[in-house]
Amino acid sequence: MVGRRPGHRFPPAPAATLVSSTPSTTFEIGYCTNVHAGTDLPAIRNNLSRYAVAVRQKLDTQRLGVGLWIPDQASRELIDGGLAEFREFLQTNQLTAFTINGFPFANFHGESVKQRVYLPTWQSRERLEYTERLATILAGLLDEDQSVGSISTLPIGWPENPFTAASGDRGNREQSGEHFRQLVKSLQQIEQDTGKRIVVAIEPEPGCLLDTVEDIVEFFDAELPEAAHRRYLTVCHDICHSVVMNEPQREVIERYGQAGIGIGKVQVSSAIVADWSEIPEERYADALTQLGEFAEDRYLHQTGQLDASGTFRLANDLPELLRETTPEQLESARQWMIHFHVPIFLESLGYLSTSRNDVLECLEAVRSADAQLEFTGHLEVETYAWTVLPESMRQRGLADDIASELQWLTEQL
Repeated sequence: MVGRRPGHRFPPAPAATLVSSTPSTTFEIGYCTNVHAGTDLPAIRNNLSRYAVAVRQKLDTQRLGVGLWIPDQASRELIDGGLAEFREFLQTNQLTAFTINGFPFANFHGESVKQRVYLPTWQSRERLEYTERLATILAGLLDEDQSVGSISTLPIGWPENPFTAASGDRGNREQSGEHFRQLVKSLQQIEQDTGKRIVVAIEPEPGCLLDTVEDIVEFFDAELPEAAHRRYLTVCHDICHSVVMNEPQREVIERYGQAGIGIGKVQVSSAIVADWSEIPEERYADALTQLGEFAEDRYLHQTGQLDASGTFRLANDLPELLRETTPEQLESARQWMIHFHVPIFLESLGYLSTSRNDVLECLEAVRSADAQLEFTGHLEVETYAWTVLPESMRQRGLADDIASELQWLTEQL
């Protein structure tokens, strides 16, 4: 890395199958469509026609799995009579909806999203009712041979969110627990009526009220202890988020199994890593400059920091951290892990690296997990940040980029 910045290597996208099996696990693979802007049903259909169909054609696969992002407005349109037509649209275009990203409620592509993405929180009935709509929608979209669908959701909310007066106290957790228990009743009724089990997967995220595996275990033990709760309420393991919190992938997967918490889906994502112990000191300034290319204003880029003693701390956002950091202050630093979803097949980014090895470790962990862990097998590539990556990393079409990620993931399995 001394004195140069290697180019980014993008693999080709030859033919692939988007269902992969091992002796113990069948994986269903798709990409998360929250990479596309649009909050109403016409925009969603247009994005799927323009991009998802193109991805399927580039991969030369008969069907393509998609993780739908259905914001609040589109969820109301589907419930109000648009569901049958949308199901037919997916079938005609050979797209399989097996999972929904129910985390972003409203516009995920505004000029500045930041902590707004954590609203409404699970303390609000608005979040509960939105998720109930998504569950009804997904049950109506699953193919006949699909018995289980998954929906990811936020980990309660962001404490002391600057965009709301609500706080992050214990009362928020208790009220959120009550709303999750009410959700279980709705999911039970859906399974009774349709035969489809929809699991809602709580997604720990750095800085949120639940941001580590132990936070999740504590919340489930306190608020969702019953087997009936855990039949429908699970965890969404986002690999990038876990990396930022300095959590070893295999240990996290094993901990969920030990705690009796199922994994509703794994979001396959990769973080940026600044390994200061490997970067020459005379290049610290250059590495900070390169990190500045990722310090954009739309999304929150929480950054986990390890120092030479092994002490961990979390910065809320990369731009703020960069403004406060000089090259001289990095002498005692070991590593930064940045919440910026980069292409999962990339191993290096100039002076920086990625957490691709953690992706591989997680895949091996879920593939070899014992029967103690209940896992749907749902794998969703969630590189939603393609549109805010530095221009040098966006020299091809979006469909090509998404296809390359899916191809790489399929090859690893």
